Amino acid sequence: MDTEQIDAYLRRIGAERPASPTTGALRDLHAAHLRSVPFENLSIHLGEDIELTDKALVSKVVDARRGGFCYELNGAFAALLTALGFDVTLLQARVFDDEGRPGIPYDHLALRVRTEDGGDLLADVGFGRHTRLPLAFADRGEQVDPEGTFRLTETAEGDLEVARDGTRQYLLDRRPRALADFKAGAWYHRTSPDSHFTRSLVCSLLTDAGRVTLSGRTLTTTVDGERHTVELCSQEEVLAAYERHFGIVLEREPLVRDPR
Repeated sequence: MDTEQIDAYLRRIGAERPASPTTGALRDLHAAHLRSVPFENLSIHLGEDIELTDKALVSKVVDARRGGFCYELNGAFAALLTALGFDVTLLQARVFDDEGRPGIPYDHLALRVRTEDGGDLLADVGFGRHTRLPLAFADRGEQVDPEGTFRLTETAEGDLEVARDGTRQYLLDRRPRALADFKAGAWYHRTSPDSHFTRSLVCSLLTDAGRVTLSGRTLTTTVDGERHTVELCSQEEVLAAYERHFGIVLEREPLVRDPR
């Protein structure tokens, strides 16, 4: 990324260019990203290609003013952090299902970020409702975040279980990966009838007061812990909601596509 691209990305998330790649700067960028770039899987149901390259991911987030799912959001964020001087390592993880079973390898992409002031942190802007701020990678105690209480626990195999409020979220492999390694996982989630991304629509964004989520035609806003749900009745209302709440301008309403 050149200077112009970095500045455009920072404008996209409403953040100032940090003077240096410090822990404090990472925390600010992480929170700003979550408040500006939605977690969404609309491309899957619009028939759009998902290209896992720095150039394509940054273009989608910055130029097209879209969001994405984990590979896209954390991939683009990694490109920004690297350009700003942070030491970034891509990590693969397997997401636990409701029965506590881990998913496929490369199920999820997260980031290990080292800062110039000695910080070693787990950053993740691509897991929907998760941490608002990065977690200390080496801390094995409870870590309190505005979104809950988190804990990193080592397994016998050397991986890390990431838990939120006592519920395991994903199993993190600490070995470094490249962006291209995640192509198979992204393909699975785009095409498999077993992937929750092919079976549902989601667009969700952190707000100052809580969160706003559009799932199909159900719009849910959470304000100071209170949930309010509205059923939208037409394509026009859906498209207006995408633009109003997420800044996403679409020509047609995304509809769940049968992957079979």
